[in-house]
Amino acid sequence: MSDPYFQQLFADRIGGANYGKGTEIYKFEKIKRAKRKALADHPERKLIDFGIGENDEMAPESVRQVMAAEINKTENRGYADNGVATFKEAVARFMQRMFGVTLDPATEVNHCIGSKTALAMMPACFINPGDVTLMTVPGYPVAGTHTRYYGGEVFRLPLLAENDFFPDFDKIPEDVLRRTKLLVINYPNSPTGKVATKEFYAKVVEFAKKHNIVVIQDAAHTVLTFEGEPLSFLSVPGAKDVGVEIHSLSKGFDMIGWRIGWVCGNPLLVQAFSDVKDNCDSGQFIAIQNAAAAALDDESIPGRTKAKYERRLKKLVEMLKRCGFECEMPGGTYFLYAKSPKGIAGGPKFDSGEAASQYLITEHSICTVPWDDAGAFLRFSVTYVAADEAAEDALMAETESRLKEIQLEF
Repeated sequence: MSDPYFQQLFADRIGGANYGKGTEIYKFEKIKRAKRKALADHPERKLIDFGIGENDEMAPESVRQVMAAEINKTENRGYADNGVATFKEAVARFMQRMFGVTLDPATEVNHCIGSKTALAMMPACFINPGDVTLMTVPGYPVAGTHTRYYGGEVFRLPLLAENDFFPDFDKIPEDVLRRTKLLVINYPNSPTGKVATKEFYAKVVEFAKKHNIVVIQDAAHTVLTFEGEPLSFLSVPGAKDVGVEIHSLSKGFDMIGWRIGWVCGNPLLVQAFSDVKDNCDSGQFIAIQNAAAAALDDESIPGRTKAKYERRLKKLVEMLKRCGFECEMPGGTYFLYAKSPKGIAGGPKFDSGEAASQYLITEHSICTVPWDDAGAFLRFSVTYVAADEAAEDALMAETESRLKEIQLEF
């Protein structure tokens, strides 16, 4: 069968003339396929899914009630463009209450249709061909993907245990620094679970000022902080001079599918984001913004969400340690980042996290997410579906039984 005439028209950024012909499979697609195969091959065996990266509960009923009322209001029917004051003002109150950060809701806050879209749009504000974005790995790749779309380059900063899962700025070559425009960081970090310190953020500010770099801090998991109090980058002196922080209601408010978050910080940077956004979307549905504002004003919601995932993580860490894993309670997020096993006693050996992950899912119906960017690791998520604590305990017991039967080697 011959290629369609437009086969030669695809942009190089997505593969050019070879688009659609590649055989490489995205990591999460491999996991989905392995899950389907495990379910088909072993219908008698429950799939234990630690690979899901989204909250297992609906948004709180109080938020859904606000949404139900707002959806029927005539004044909410139109385009939201760059957002409504109700949401921006709620953001400002939340940032002040949670982090002690003062923001002008009119100039230093704008909503986004989820933090993913904000991370995708920010490179459009800065990146020309040949420019560089510094990105920590492992991590969320969207800002890097769009940097490349604009002809820029990504320089990866590995997050290593020996550096306490912080990037080592001293190892960035001078020729890279001269071309760098953006630094993208993410704390609490997904997937390592590391939380930032004021000292680290102060170092980031100093680094950005020295090298004329804009900082984008992805704060999607901030309210899920278990080690100390939640910390905003913007609470550190000088941070607002060099960057913005991107927040989301997905993780801490159980509003995954609502697609609502915000960008806040330096007013000129927020304006640049707003101008790009204005040419990409017409704003999130006003009813969603108003319901999100109600969520932000309810101090009990993030506290409940945090308590649930902290409880689940403690159970998971204790169970995995009994099975031989080297792991500690993460400082934040609902992910646990653990060194991958090296093989099975008297059985196959694993040369990567992906090999171990594939073995666990195909042979034992235990789903994890592999990360091999900075060593061989597995990510366990505690967003599995469990109706109550008894169900959580039963899932831990079943997982422990299977893992001990495998006899993993580390």
